[in-house]
Amino acid sequence: MSWLQSVDVALFRFINLTLSHPFLDAVMPFFAWNPFFIPTVAIVLAGLIWKGGRRGIVFVALLLVILALGDTLVINTIKQAVGRLRPFHDISEAHLLVGKGDSASMPSSHTSTWFAATLIAYVYYRRSLRFMLPLAVVVGLSRIYVGVHYPSDVASGAILGAGYAAAGLWAFSFVWQRLGCAWFYDWWRWMPSLLHPETQIPGAIASGETAQPRAPAFSPFEGARENRSVLVEVSPAPPVHASEVTHHAQWLRLGYIVIGALLLARLGYLADGKIQLSEDEAYQWIWSKHLALSYYSKPPLIAYTQFLGTTLWGDTEFGIRFFSPVIAAALSFLLLRFMAQNVSARAGFWLVLIVSCTPLLAVGTILMTIDPLLVLFWTAALIAGWRAVQPDSTTGAWLWVGLWMGLGFLSKYSALFQLVCWAIFFALWPPARKHLRRAGPWLALLITAFCTVPVLIWNAQHDWITLEHVASNARRNDPWQPALPFFWEFLGVQAGLLHPVFFVAMLWALIAVWRQGRQNPLLLFFFSMGAPVFLGYMLFSFYKRVFPNWIVPAVLPLFCLMVAYWEERWREGARWVRPWLAVALISGFFAVIIAHESNLISKLSGYRLPPDLDWLRRVRAWSETARVVGRAREEQLLADSKDVFIIGSHYGLVGQISFYLPEAKKGIPNSPLVYYRTTSRPKNQFYFWPGYQHRKGQNAIYVREARQPQMPPKELLQEFESVTDLGLREIKYRGRVFRTIQLFACRNLR
Repeated sequence: MSWLQSVDVALFRFINLTLSHPFLDAVMPFFAWNPFFIPTVAIVLAGLIWKGGRRGIVFVALLLVILALGDTLVINTIKQAVGRLRPFHDISEAHLLVGKGDSASMPSSHTSTWFAATLIAYVYYRRSLRFMLPLAVVVGLSRIYVGVHYPSDVASGAILGAGYAAAGLWAFSFVWQRLGCAWFYDWWRWMPSLLHPETQIPGAIASGETAQPRAPAFSPFEGARENRSVLVEVSPAPPVHASEVTHHAQWLRLGYIVIGALLLARLGYLADGKIQLSEDEAYQWIWSKHLALSYYSKPPLIAYTQFLGTTLWGDTEFGIRFFSPVIAAALSFLLLRFMAQNVSARAGFWLVLIVSCTPLLAVGTILMTIDPLLVLFWTAALIAGWRAVQPDSTTGAWLWVGLWMGLGFLSKYSALFQLVCWAIFFALWPPARKHLRRAGPWLALLITAFCTVPVLIWNAQHDWITLEHVASNARRNDPWQPALPFFWEFLGVQAGLLHPVFFVAMLWALIAVWRQGRQNPLLLFFFSMGAPVFLGYMLFSFYKRVFPNWIVPAVLPLFCLMVAYWEERWREGARWVRPWLAVALISGFFAVIIAHESNLISKLSGYRLPPDLDWLRRVRAWSETARVVGRAREEQLLADSKDVFIIGSHYGLVGQISFYLPEAKKGIPNSPLVYYRTTSRPKNQFYFWPGYQHRKGQNAIYVREARQPQMPPKELLQEFESVTDLGLREIKYRGRVFRTIQLFACRNLR
């Protein structure tokens, strides 16, 4: 091994130092990375889906899945296991032309990705080897030349990349041959082998068809054309499969597979611990240790959900967030089934993909806040409500509507807006009004009202503080004036978070349904369950800034409206819907991936995001924040030999330190170590729990976020005999300052 290592270092020195030349210094970093790479790849993939037919669609799908799994499960696992340092750590004279990577050195992920992509491309496009293989070799050499990898890192990356690509292709082909003909026969017969994409089974050419047939109606390869079509003798599926499997069942099964894969991927992402808790999650985790009928600013269901998650998985990030991806999977399942029953299974499948590729909705699949619960119960009430308004519905259907709406209220108070949506639907669709003469809707309203009782009881015991809090958030103290900047901000933010293509398609469908005279009751129902909330907040943006997540209960009804409307246009022959959908799904997929891992920006572009522009700043570096505060507390313990507790200036800061400081987490809920500072009026839930008044004579560390030194609060000066400024502390993540906190040593609580 010593001899091999010496050879490895000698080869590195030869390529990195001996071959050094100004021309190569300019060219090699371009192959290592350049700003044109991602746009070029996105355009090529979109073109393959748009014009490449079934071969292009399958190639893109396998390429993305195999590369993602291979890099995550194979390359990163080996990197962490080997833990080899980059060459510039050991070779001081190394010629470094790019930034220093944070990950380990062996194997090279750039090289493995290129060789894996080369092999997959060769299987589907044989001539691609002429340019893909030279590019892969040059990329591998560039990793050595720019000084970030040893030759053995590149060689192992090439072998592993080709290896996991071959294994992935074989595995997917094996599964497709076994399950494809049984579950997706109408699609399987057009490509029975993923390793030989040009093959067809003899039975695929029916009477009157040519050697390049069109796919059947509603096939994902509809309208596809291939460059060549070769008949190969393979074992056709038994006739029973062709008769039993319908397009409806195939789309449903494909939807189930996607939902299951997304659930596993999201749970894996949470288990990997790439992000830490948000302030609201940590704050509401403390609620789950103080279960009550309600809370200062929110209904109680979020606390009970986190309580159940942490009971199952412990007081961990995974336990707190466990139900978020589960709720996302349940929502996708409900939407798939509902759309399959009332529009088409194909529409349900596309809706599942669209929801998964929408950045705003993707946040709710990971973070466990009140919004996933609200969307779940709003959607469940929508589905039950459509069944309830049918002419032959029973009273039991309305009882489900009332229950789901009541649970929505126990998740977030804005669930009551759904009552307004119901009123608008009854006003717009006269045939539904006959239900108002029956007991069903009124029993549903009674159940919803009954669900408000816990919140009413808690508020009656606490001077109706929630009503005052919600009202203060809605009003402005200054006179009303038209606020066009807020309006344009609302439209711009929603267009970005909902994806520009989906946003335009949604508005187009909304306007079209209204202009067509509201003839379709299902589309009108979707309109009524979403448009009032969306349009209401849009009008409210003329008055006050609207937070992006406020409109989230309206998104799924409006997306249902969008998919149902454009499905109808597709059936009528609007073939341009498909390429726009492909472009939106691919770009949305990349947007969601980057939303989950902002560090990819530096890997893709070579430049790190400034902390203020990093959208994951709020869920990073909290453990380091707690460590810095904990170290200051220990120093004061040693200096004064007195018990020291911690006071936070913000409820989120209190929650984060309570969770990430081990000694603080142990004290929740009976003996807290971290408190919110004393206030004369309720500002958050901490006001209603015992404070630190019983700690008389003890010392404390007061912590707050501050970019510049500030004076301590007057209340703190009155509570302690002395308050000493300990200065600012920078909290860094990967070398970047993510936040700055100011610490104060408070001595002798009066």
